[in-house]
Amino acid sequence: MSKRRRELYRDPKRGKLAGVCAGLSDYFDMELWLVRILFVTAVLLSGGPLFIVVYIACWFILDKKTETPQTPGTNSNYSSKDEDPVSVKFKVWQKGEPPRQALFDLKERLTRLDGRIQHMETYVTSSEYTVKREINKL
Repeated sequence: MSKRRRELYRDPKRGKLAGVCAGLSDYFDMELWLVRILFVTAVLLSGGPLFIVVYIACWFILDKKTETPQTPGTNSNYSSKDEDPVSVKFKVWQKGEPPRQALFDLKERLTRLDGRIQHMETYVTSSEYTVKREINKL
């Protein structure tokens, strides 16, 4: 199995100041709140200047995270949540959904899919579909 290549970026959209902690949370696959707490703790326990200088350096050195464009051929009716696999966190510090929330989300997705399939089945078995099919055969 090949692991996806991880790169360190800063994520200003999720960040409070410059997005350095948000980028670190993505890189290490940790919750953002935990990275912020670790950074603040490191600043307070070390006296501050070293970690503040490192943060400012990362602010200027790291590139901004770019948005991934939607690939052609994907249906715009689906939300990005439908396309992404559900990631379940097993430890508090990991990113992802708690198992109970993941099961709830999966149930919601399956309910929506079931409704769409029922709607398609209703249309295919309707007389309107039969008439259109016969007209197209002409």
